[in-house]
Amino acid sequence: MGLIDDLAEKLAHDVIEAQKELDEDRFYIDIGNYIGTSSPSLQEAFMTACRLRLAELRGRTYFEKRLGERRKAKAAEPTDGAPK
Repeated sequence: MGLIDDLAEKLAHDVIEAQKELDEDRFYIDIGNYIGTSSPSLQEAFMTACRLRLAELRGRTYFEKRLGERRKAKAAEPTDGAPK
């Protein structure tokens, strides 16, 4: 990765962690807007990194929920050899 991507990834990681701590789900937008006043290129890379991280977190949360539901349903199935 280039310098911009490296900086954006590191900052995105730190901001997303702070966002969880602060329970403020739009904190990254404030930071992105502030960055944009001095570097639109870094702002775009940062916002992309944040969107990717947040989408992955959302997807992982949904995946874990659905997997848990499926496992729970499977565990509740009869095990006496009866047809399903």
